[in-house]
Amino acid sequence: MRDYLQKILTAKVYDVAEESALDPLPVLSARIGVPLWLKREDQQPVFSFKLRGAYNKMAQLGRTERDRGVLAASAGNHAQGVALAAQKMGCKATIVMPETTPQIKVAAVTERGAQVVLHGESFNEAYEHALTLQRQTGAVFIHPYDDPDVIAGQGSIGMEILRQHQDEISAIFVPIGGGGLIAGIAAYVKQVRPDIEVIGVQPVDSDAMAQSLKANERVTLANVGLFADGVAVKRVGEETFRLVREYVDEIVLCDTDEICAAIKDVFVDTRSILEPAGALAVAGAKRWIETHGAPAAACVAIASGANMNFDRLRFVAERAELGEAREAIFAVSIPERPGSFRAFCEIIGRRAITEFNYRYADSEVAHIFVGIEVLDRQEKERLLTEFATQRIEAHDLSDNEMAKLHIRHLVGGHAPQVDNERLYRFEFPERPGALLNFLSKMSAGWNISLFHYRNHGADYGRVLVAIQVPPADDGAFQSFLENLGYAYAEETGNPAYTMFLGR
Repeated sequence: MRDYLQKILTAKVYDVAEESALDPLPVLSARIGVPLWLKREDQQPVFSFKLRGAYNKMAQLGRTERDRGVLAASAGNHAQGVALAAQKMGCKATIVMPETTPQIKVAAVTERGAQVVLHGESFNEAYEHALTLQRQTGAVFIHPYDDPDVIAGQGSIGMEILRQHQDEISAIFVPIGGGGLIAGIAAYVKQVRPDIEVIGVQPVDSDAMAQSLKANERVTLANVGLFADGVAVKRVGEETFRLVREYVDEIVLCDTDEICAAIKDVFVDTRSILEPAGALAVAGAKRWIETHGAPAAACVAIASGANMNFDRLRFVAERAELGEAREAIFAVSIPERPGSFRAFCEIIGRRAITEFNYRYADSEVAHIFVGIEVLDRQEKERLLTEFATQRIEAHDLSDNEMAKLHIRHLVGGHAPQVDNERLYRFEFPERPGALLNFLSKMSAGWNISLFHYRNHGADYGRVLVAIQVPPADDGAFQSFLENLGYAYAEETGNPAYTMFLGR
């Protein structure tokens, strides 16, 4: 412990790293009832804390070792740290990265002059290949986490936190992959402020450290989830496991939706976008506070990285509200007759509808896939009770992974029993009551046979509606469209409709 304290206090990190800010999160803090501070390692030159440990390790090498070049295995952020350190020191660097690594991280490494070798689907496969290359080339291997000098470099974050926030701190939340970050922070904090709890956070599908602590030995996972690729490690380090077992108070597990919600929380407060692993500590802090109650003093979460693939943002936005329990998804069955749709919407009332999927399939019962904005899980339960009171069958799909990933995009199909169907695109004002206004102005004799809507965050909602209109009602239907006040376009002849949805 004393050795690590000395190593951390003398760590050579500030040639490349900055003392990152410790920023408050006022909006999130007000919501969870605890002052939560964010340690902004996402603002480092490589947008991650990893350059601290990489540079500190390489700074300990002699000239002969550096001349042989360095080699590393990484899912991305350690790779950038090694590449930057090598660029700074003028030595050759080769990085083995999993083939699943986001392109933004691969490009960031090559831009700093390092050679990238893509190998395997996980960090462990890349790691084994890197060891093979190390034996062949004689380069110095820079381990991403299981090295005392790397651990000491990461531990400088703990030193900065205690210097920056000298008031009481209840807990520090740290993401865990291989364990280097939390091992270094815990080694420092528990020596200087043993009253502060150090709490690790892992995804439920990449929980090698949690399982290892439970088994009291290092466990190798058969598979790891790749959403939070920065912590997708099958086996934690030997030295990091020893330190975590000795000095870390607790491990919290979070699912993908909670991580997405945390990304949104940080964006709301800072206008910065963290990568999934970078937001993991915030997700863990929220879950821990919800489970344990508000602690006596402030909490700190480590924002470990911001190397986010842009293409992932649509998924994050889709899942964030579910992770915050602010969107409930239901499968609802109502009678297939005119007026029942409107009666269902009246139960929803002023609650915002975030998604609505329906396609005619049966003459007796209509099955609807609907998303509804709620304040919390308790409101979702109240809504289920309202449905039951009105004898409407409703199933909660908010935690149904297949429904969230696939079924919501597949509701539909041909409807051979539907006559006189006309298909229209509408632009609804994005405000409560827009749907009820539409239904109120529509003739009670016209049946809605298809309805699709999803909130995209714009100032109007894109809605696709099919309505059964007898030919004799052509004039009345045209008047309805003109008096509605919503922009519309007919799509009855669209080949996408005729091939996949039409009669």
